Amino acid sequence: MLFGLASVFLMIAGVSAAAAPRPNIIVILADDIGYSDLGCFGGEIATPNLDALAAGGLRFTQFYNTARCCPTRASILTGLYPHQAGVGYMTDRADYSAKVMINEWYSGDLRQDTVTLGEAMRANGYRTYAVGKWHVTKNIEDDGPRTNWPLQRGFDRYYGVLPGAANYFSPVHVTRDNTRIDPKADPEYPTKEFYLTDAFTDNAVRYVNEHAQQQRDQPFFMYLAYTAAHWPMHAKPSDIAKYRGKYDGGYEPIRGARFEKMKKLGLVDPAWQLSPQFGDWNKVERKDWEARCMEVYAAMIDCMDQGVGRLVAALRANGQLDNTLILYLQDNGACAENPGRAPAAAKAKKKSDGKGFPAMPGPGDTWIAYGEAWANVSNTPFRLYKHYVHEGGISTPLIAHWPRGIARKGQLEAQPGHLIDIMATCVDLAGGNYPAERAGHRVQPMEGRSLAPGFTARKIEREAIFWEHEGNRALRIGDWKLVAKGSGGPWELYNIPRDRTEMHDLAPNESARVKEMVTTWNRWAERTHAIPWPWKPEYRTGQ
Repeated sequence: MLFGLASVFLMIAGVSAAAAPRPNIIVILADDIGYSDLGCFGGEIATPNLDALAAGGLRFTQFYNTARCCPTRASILTGLYPHQAGVGYMTDRADYSAKVMINEWYSGDLRQDTVTLGEAMRANGYRTYAVGKWHVTKNIEDDGPRTNWPLQRGFDRYYGVLPGAANYFSPVHVTRDNTRIDPKADPEYPTKEFYLTDAFTDNAVRYVNEHAQQQRDQPFFMYLAYTAAHWPMHAKPSDIAKYRGKYDGGYEPIRGARFEKMKKLGLVDPAWQLSPQFGDWNKVERKDWEARCMEVYAAMIDCMDQGVGRLVAALRANGQLDNTLILYLQDNGACAENPGRAPAAAKAKKKSDGKGFPAMPGPGDTWIAYGEAWANVSNTPFRLYKHYVHEGGISTPLIAHWPRGIARKGQLEAQPGHLIDIMATCVDLAGGNYPAERAGHRVQPMEGRSLAPGFTARKIEREAIFWEHEGNRALRIGDWKLVAKGSGGPWELYNIPRDRTEMHDLAPNESARVKEMVTTWNRWAERTHAIPWPWKPEYRTGQ
């Protein structure tokens, strides 16, 4: 039973299970950030606070998400694969989404036979808080149903935005608890210069402080989901200034430096081949504009890291840091989407520089992404990006920091893990049970495994990890990964310890292994409702 692991774990850690209180747990989820962006994972972006958590805790180097924003959120919140949770694709009402909401497993709303982290942790005696991007319901308007808003899904307090993207300076969907608010006329959070990342941090700090004052004897669970660094590229001028000139040399020098740093950190095997460079800096027409995109992106991550520092400081001031487990991770790989980058798009939105080129990113009146070439840098050393289930789309850092419970300070943990494991870990460390029923519905059992054994260098028992998004599909069994791009794409096979950059397809020489793994994936896809899907060409289980 999961709840038995917690007692064993605390005793191994040198703490009396009878005397030790259950830990507070904070799950921090960042948005559209690549595997190598943080300093402690190879990047040049200043992330001293996350780096400090890594130095004082544990880094899981083979942790995985679901390759896309709302499926990841559905998965992390429920401990299920996203299709099981009802979010097999997206959650919005746009035409491209409505066309693929073909059944209840692709409905774009959390199913009622799922339990969220808020509901599970509340049932086990925790006070629960949610801050930031929600993005697991298509019903975000005031006059619609609120069945899947945070307070209706187990959280005692909420401050954030319900949809998937927002203007950082003037967001229109800010919600406190169950009420839409004007962020610039909010008596509970008065500020002269509103910036969304800071607002998330400040409200998270507020909840931590209020909890220490009012419910100190009760443990708390917090889900803090930043929108940084999802487009639009908006950042405060003071943060952008730190990176002025940093990226003037273009893509290749930054990517090369990251690869070398990752080798020194032990994050990559020197024998791995660096995946191909995307983008030719010599052919970039407006190098100042292109460099500015990365400057703003870095500033957004920098600001988020500053917020993590303020949150940690609040925990320390309240005497709660030692017994708080902080888990930091990211919702997908770097984003190669191109909103606002084409001159025609800039002209249509009246956001050009007057010469038909997009205005410089950063201010709140722009709506620009940083593009595929910089996403290729962010995902060093991997292939592909958000949407895809090659390593560049699904790999995330996972930092686990818990002074009282994790003695492996500064170490790396190479055991694979997945978002579905967060629920199992939280319920385990709460010493509790996973609810069997919710609102008259029998709840689907969680799919994940507790990560707690990995905190003490013990084995995390699992059979396989699976993926599907937009017909992109994969599974990993031990050292082997089978992956395909698109519903019509051929299966590729890689030995991950030898070739995590997926440069040498072994499928032609391993036909028996491929056949067996395809059969395993098909069974999972049918069981979890990943198929059928509306993508063309339609996937055939025999291929």
